[in-house]
Amino acid sequence: MKILAIGANGIVGKAAVNHLQQTHEVITVGHTSGDLTVDIESKESIQSLYENVGHVDAIISMAGNGEMGSLEEAPDSAFETVLNNKVMGQVNLVRLGLSYLNEGGSITLTSGQASNNPMPGLASISMGAAAINAFVGTAALELKDGKRINAVSPGMVKETMELWGIDSTSGIASSDVATYYQASIDGQNNGEVFNAVGGRYE
Repeated sequence: MKILAIGANGIVGKAAVNHLQQTHEVITVGHTSGDLTVDIESKESIQSLYENVGHVDAIISMAGNGEMGSLEEAPDSAFETVLNNKVMGQVNLVRLGLSYLNEGGSITLTSGQASNNPMPGLASISMGAAAINAFVGTAALELKDGKRINAVSPGMVKETMELWGIDSTSGIASSDVATYYQASIDGQNNGEVFNAVGGRYE
């Protein structure tokens, strides 16, 4: 299976690529490095990416920036980043990517548990995660030719927590998050949000 992995340079992205490369052909895409690069805030850049790659069996996106900050102090840019990057960036990966997705292929986006577990300082991030979940559920109703779309919603990732210097006991390892992308690609789910918490996909 030929898989296009966008956002392949982050902690989760690297783990997903390492996991999927064991059984599939994976093309890695980052903002500044990878087999190819893309700016997901630019539809022209996304279109160019797909034209270079051609048809694929699966598209996975681990891309999407966000900014933490309190509701009162966060600048407009914190919310605009989430809307322009995490939300519309991934939405446009779908809208343009469907033409390059083979019959029976799948698209998997990334949202996040901030929408399910509200915490102070995460208003913009939780907003973006909820938007992706809602988009996936609705877009799934319109897909044709056996094409599918799902989302992976990771909890706090252990490696990220460790970088922040906080207790990672409650986190999920990036290698475990990777198994949820595998499940989305290999299964028959459509419109599903895979809640990547508590360990590997079972």
